[in-house]
Amino acid sequence: MSAIRLLVLGAVRQHGRAHGYQVRNDLEFWGAHQWSNAKPGSIYHALKQMAKQGLLTAHDTAPSTAGGPPRTEYELTGAGEAEYHRLLRWALTAHDEKPDVLTAGVGFIVDLPRREAIELLGRRVAALEEWSAEVAREWTPPGAPDEWGHIGEIMRLWLHSAASGAEWTRGLIERLESGAYVMAGEGERSVEVLPADADTPRAERPHDRPSG
Repeated sequence: MSAIRLLVLGAVRQHGRAHGYQVRNDLEFWGAHQWSNAKPGSIYHALKQMAKQGLLTAHDTAPSTAGGPPRTEYELTGAGEAEYHRLLRWALTAHDEKPDVLTAGVGFIVDLPRREAIELLGRRVAALEEWSAEVAREWTPPGAPDEWGHIGEIMRLWLHSAASGAEWTRGLIERLESGAYVMAGEGERSVEVLPADADTPRAERPHDRPSG
């Protein structure tokens, strides 16, 4: 799974309708261009591809008052909404994806009902524990640890990563069970990614403004 589809669908969904530059600003504010493949070209490509696939509806808007061609605003279709939730659930449960997938999933976890989020994270813990048991059973060399040589460090890395991932996940479960965050169906929450008084990460310049 690539995190870019989840990130772009989620960013559009936050606003109801959003143009590419707005999605790009949101994701850059999160630092997603640093920890994922959400680079400008990937964002605009994903928007156009998912519109072709029927996951997004593209709306042409009036030209910018600052000049330049009309922008295209996107909104999720019914299929896009279903795909967004499918990707979000996968991101929270899959233990063997790249870190950016889980990071994207956590960024949108509040779009799920509390009980569902807790259940999905519980499945993540179970998968990590199962993976740890498999490493210990099937992949760890026989003999004492001091006989493994440097290859044994691979297994130690895997086991440590799984243990720390499970510990963090259990902590998030506890916070959710204690009522942390406003989850889906629990009331109003801001849909704005950028605070009202915050500067955007990149100053908009006419020659830098994309048409999509």
